[in-house]
Amino acid sequence: MKIKIIDYGLPYDRLPYRAHYNDAGADVYSGMNVNLSPGEVLTLPLGFGLELPDGYACFIFPRSSLSKKGIVCELPPIDSGYTGEIHAIISNVSSEVYKIKDGDRIGQIVILPIIVADFVTDMGETRNTKAFGASGR
Repeated sequence: MKIKIIDYGLPYDRLPYRAHYNDAGADVYSGMNVNLSPGEVLTLPLGFGLELPDGYACFIFPRSSLSKKGIVCELPPIDSGYTGEIHAIISNVSSEVYKIKDGDRIGQIVILPIIVADFVTDMGETRNTKAFGASGR
């Protein structure tokens, strides 16, 4: 599936990148230097947006190597209707200051199919709990 990237100042060498063709996520990069204190939550602009088809959402997942250090990306969904700049929301749950450098891989973008539910209060006729011939002969 091809997904169009919307440029919000993203250098070409910082496009989302998969190390292997079958990786679930593509690495995304920091565009700045910043110190992330213990307990701090940072909203980090990624320099791009996406044109996602309806029925899909994307998420910025944590990188396992950073999660091991207590640096995690939060997972709010990025909806198909949103075409603004995507941000990674990064939390430091460690007890140490973590230095993010310009160009560091700080998360991985994953695109997933979603079900758009139609929430109702009545589903119509309900089934009973009888089995084995309950619907007739």
